[in-house]
Amino acid sequence: MLRKTVSSISCVALLAMYAPLSQAADEIKLGLSAPLSGSGAAWGMGAEWLCGKAAAEIAAAGGVKVKGRAYNFKCITYDNKYNAAEGAKVAQALITKDDVKFVAGSIGTAPVRALQSLTERKGVLIFTTAWGASIKGPKFPLTFTQMNTTLEISGPITAYVAKAHPIKTVALLNPNDATGQDTEKIARKAWVAAGVKVVSSDWYERGSSEFQPVAAKLGSLKPDAVDLCSTPSADAGLVFKEMAGMGWNGVKVIQVGTGADGLIATGGRTVEGVYMGAAISLDSPTATPRQRALDEGVRKATGESINAVQIGIYDAVYAIKAGIEKAQSIEPGDVAKVLPALKFESFYGDSGFGGKDTYGSPQQMLLPVIVTQLKDGKLVEVARLPSSELR
Repeated sequence: MLRKTVSSISCVALLAMYAPLSQAADEIKLGLSAPLSGSGAAWGMGAEWLCGKAAAEIAAAGGVKVKGRAYNFKCITYDNKYNAAEGAKVAQALITKDDVKFVAGSIGTAPVRALQSLTERKGVLIFTTAWGASIKGPKFPLTFTQMNTTLEISGPITAYVAKAHPIKTVALLNPNDATGQDTEKIARKAWVAAGVKVVSSDWYERGSSEFQPVAAKLGSLKPDAVDLCSTPSADAGLVFKEMAGMGWNGVKVIQVGTGADGLIATGGRTVEGVYMGAAISLDSPTATPRQRALDEGVRKATGESINAVQIGIYDAVYAIKAGIEKAQSIEPGDVAKVLPALKFESFYGDSGFGGKDTYGSPQQMLLPVIVTQLKDGKLVEVARLPSSELR
């Protein structure tokens, strides 16, 4: 049975403050397809909380304004369990049962492919965190990506690490699914481009709890660096812990690692020094009160710090709002047409859409690549590389 949660922000008292008394509030449903169970559950729970938070902020500011009417967002989330079979069930529920016209977030390449096969045919606009280039381009005009993918992250982080350390060899590990397979191809190419030899590339089944065999295989190769690529934080901590127990102490990387809490919880002191490309550190003085407040909310909801996967859902809600108001229409096709040229305020600052040279059409949210590292048990930002299309 599908797990479903609903976050409705509309209320008569709030709307009376902003809308004419004779006009009732209208509602726009925002769907979420996200893991709410398993090793990726923190991603989904944080995404769910941030969708509701963005919807509440927009409602408090007067809603989404279209031709004199004010709309509020209602977030509907289903657990896709990070696999294609559940993703297909979620797609049917959101589109057929709930009649959702906008999907504010979809996590996991396999479940996103299942969702996209329906949304493009049914005229539903979707935002996704999925990293596969195969789901973007002119053939998919209603699909937009809401976070940096491996294609945006891999080159900058590998170049940074290769310059910071005299490494000559690297071993890769990924989950054996669509996300891992897409990530592996890009990560391998990036390491080679950085002048580092890839000595092995291995796989594990998502949901595994026994990592001693694969850790032993990686350690036996004595690589200068190990890149766990798209491995979730909790799993990555277990792998590095096993490798440390075998005496390996090289450079540790998780190209699209999203946070420190899950990593430290399972890996302890053995994850010291890990580099990540999709995690966020809000300990610096440059962090804004708004960013810190959102981080605190996600920590309460998930037990972990905010990460780029979750932030993508928050940003998508604001991008959808900006697109609807620019188009002055609640039709997904009209909104999709204006998004490529749209500028809006994201969690990170000014943003828009680009990536035409990479994907064939501007469907990629333009965001900085933030390289972080675990130092003395704390996540520290060591480099921030802005999108060249926003410079």
